Amino acid sequence: MSFLASRLARIKPSQTIAVTTKAAELKAAGRDVIGLGAGEPDFDTPDHIKDAAAKAMREGKTKYTAVNGIIELRKAISAKFKRENGLDYTTDQITVGCGGKQVLYNAIVATVEAGDEVIIPAPYWVSYPDIVLLCEGAPVFVDCPAANGFKMTPEDFERAITPKTKWVILNSPSNPTGAAYTRAELRALCDVLLRHPHVWVMTDDMYEHLVYDDFKFTTPAEVEPRLYERTLTVNGLSKAYCMTGWRVGYAGGPIGLINAINKVQSQSTSHTSSISQWASVAALNGPQDFIPKHNKVFQERRDLVVSMLNQAKGLHCPKPEGAFYVYPSCAGTIGRKAPNGETLETDEDFVTYLLEAEGVAVVQGSAFGLAPHFRISYATSTSALEEACRRIQRACGNLS
Repeated sequence: MSFLASRLARIKPSQTIAVTTKAAELKAAGRDVIGLGAGEPDFDTPDHIKDAAAKAMREGKTKYTAVNGIIELRKAISAKFKRENGLDYTTDQITVGCGGKQVLYNAIVATVEAGDEVIIPAPYWVSYPDIVLLCEGAPVFVDCPAANGFKMTPEDFERAITPKTKWVILNSPSNPTGAAYTRAELRALCDVLLRHPHVWVMTDDMYEHLVYDDFKFTTPAEVEPRLYERTLTVNGLSKAYCMTGWRVGYAGGPIGLINAINKVQSQSTSHTSSISQWASVAALNGPQDFIPKHNKVFQERRDLVVSMLNQAKGLHCPKPEGAFYVYPSCAGTIGRKAPNGETLETDEDFVTYLLEAEGVAVVQGSAFGLAPHFRISYATSTSALEEACRRIQRACGNLS
């Protein structure tokens, strides 16, 4: 349709949202479907956070706020960065947006021009490359196979850098793999960045609190203070605080960059919901004891899913360090035949087969830039996960 802007042709709709939508449609039509596509905790938002939102409404805190967020929230975020990450950001160095996605989007819009390159380790969260493409930038993918723990090596990183490189995006723990960089691994990547002072680092720390087996989370500006002035440290309330629908993300960074991000946001959403902001103050300043309780459940689910998938014919599932995803290889199913006689040629064929034959909705690895794999979110009930894994085992066993 010629009425639409040509830039729209550069991007595609989110495939993770598409899988969730398809599963919901099939359920509505009466199909027995287990949806493992959504990266959303099944735990409810803790009561003290909901109570803070209700209190804000009763007190009439329902008006416009500053574009970059209420001062009380920016103070809470500043305290969080100091307390948990050893990072000093003043309230003027903090921006609050409608979820981490908007903060990332604002930063790319504010900084990337036609031809600028953004290094993105693959597999990657589906939105990174499309946001870069929408801004006429060039995503530069660095393959991070399972043999490397789904993590970018310093050698591969350095090879990807050119004079046109503007950003590298680091997501740890990762969506879609759950892989997380150790302090030593981040140290090695920071050493590369020190050799290339024109490259900035955008760190997506959304899954910071979702780590297992005594893994210790660190973030680049904490590991290497000399990168502080060219690092945007992005985080949010969605995952650890079970606040996906509240739409609150935030970032700390150099004041010039934060001002530019705020300028972009001032011409789009203005600010995120005032009610969500007051709820977020309670989340960051209030009790945190529910996080380890949730993590214990997530770790049990991770171990269950890894064990059951590794018993499925043709699958291999590494054990991730964090987040609530596994990213199994389905290479052993490629080239095999489904009971209807169709040959599975890609991971997309495999996930279509799972959905049609067994009613299990997962996301193909090609959506995240590394095939043949698929992503499962284990942020759903243990009973549903067990049943889903049994169905996957059966589906794999029925291939010939």
